[in-house]
Amino acid sequence: MVDLSVNLAGVTLKNPIIPASGAFGYGREFAEIYDLNILGSFSWKGTTAAPRSGNPQPRIAETPGGMLNAVGLQNPGMDAVIREEVPGIAKLFHGPVIANVGGFTLEEYAENCRKLEDVEQAAILEVNISCPNVHAGGKNFGCDPKAAAEVTRAVRTVTKKPVFMKLTPNVTDIAEIARACEAEGADGLCLINTLLGMRIDLNTRRPILANRTGGLSGPAVFPVAVRMVWDVYEAVKIPIIGCGGVDSAETAAEMMLAGAAAVEVGAANLIDPYACKTIIEDLPGVCKRLGVTKISELTGGAHHG
Repeated sequence: MVDLSVNLAGVTLKNPIIPASGAFGYGREFAEIYDLNILGSFSWKGTTAAPRSGNPQPRIAETPGGMLNAVGLQNPGMDAVIREEVPGIAKLFHGPVIANVGGFTLEEYAENCRKLEDVEQAAILEVNISCPNVHAGGKNFGCDPKAAAEVTRAVRTVTKKPVFMKLTPNVTDIAEIARACEAEGADGLCLINTLLGMRIDLNTRRPILANRTGGLSGPAVFPVAVRMVWDVYEAVKIPIIGCGGVDSAETAAEMMLAGAAAVEVGAANLIDPYACKTIIEDLPGVCKRLGVTKISELTGGAHHG
């Protein structure tokens, strides 16, 4: 019998598989096809203070080995999520949920996290610092160690819940950003978010996405994500949720060997809505093949020979 349970900063998950924010909504659609309670957790759709309609269409483009998205944080706003979505989530999923929090100012991040303090099922706050800082000319918070540290400090002061900072890969040294977050009290990290990319339509000779650029996700980013998880595992002592291109039990195990304590699955859910269910069902066999009886033994295993 393989023990699939993992621990994220004091929060126990029955297994390490977590549908990623942006690929799972608030769970309703997936609950129609399988029991969500097989999941370790799920990260709900990125939520900002005010409702957002997102970017203009087209905002999705296929690309070899993945997809580009420029959805633009479309969401109903934090108050509406707490009032309307959280009661529905509680009926569909009885485990700990990860609340993905966005923001465009330090004050917005802090206020959003403060509002979630009394939301019982939101067990972990996943703070997305890939959002543009409106006070810094639109540069993402996560691209600068100082700005990343400031967001971490701002949310750490308003909540007792575990705070996991979600890091952008669009930086020179992601380990430097990770260390800055750890130093200001982050309980964990989630990486990576999408890589910046674009496609051009040969017929119109114009970018396919109305936003011009979008975030690349899917199998194409997996080797980058593994490398970045490896680098951050070497740099910090807090747990890591690995994300980026995971689409099988084998790639989940590889991400854990690189240093992840748990794994988020994003684009694979859009290709196969049963992706997370299949990965969970296949994990015990992969663990047996790798000679472990507790999946947590895989975390960082590649660093130790």
